[in-house]
Amino acid sequence: MATQTATAETTPIAVGTPAPDFRLPDHNGKEFHLRDFLGRRTVILFFYPLDWSPTCTKENACFTGSLERFQAYGEVAAISTDSVYSHRAWAEHMKLKHRLLSDVHRAVAKAYGLYFPDANINQRATVIAGKDGRIAWVKVEPDITKERDYAEVEAVLARLAK
Repeated sequence: MATQTATAETTPIAVGTPAPDFRLPDHNGKEFHLRDFLGRRTVILFFYPLDWSPTCTKENACFTGSLERFQAYGEVAAISTDSVYSHRAWAEHMKLKHRLLSDVHRAVAKAYGLYFPDANINQRATVIAGKDGRIAWVKVEPDITKERDYAEVEAVLARLAK
């Protein structure tokens, strides 16, 4: 029986590490460049596994419903390995207001240590990059099928804003 070895691609990025810069297209085809926000705003990245899945559907409905609260703390983006086309159809169907970033090549998931090779997707995780460009907080959900704790994320954001 083979055992999976932890690699940089599967080991979550450490707090205090410089946030790896990236450019990804959003569901409207507009480019999101992390560097455009660092130094100006905190960036809140919600990594989720798949469009259209039950837990991800519920989570993204919550992100959109709470978008103003999260945006009070920083720039918000949700990232999955789905295509721009899937994101666009899903965003229209769900009436999502937040930005969905397409990481089809898994480069960002791997750079942030959030790649889940068994399913060829990213893990469910929240990453907060501070204005200084360093990772301020990371939380990987131990069970990929369970929702993240939004109250915990908001409490961390409030603490970091002080």
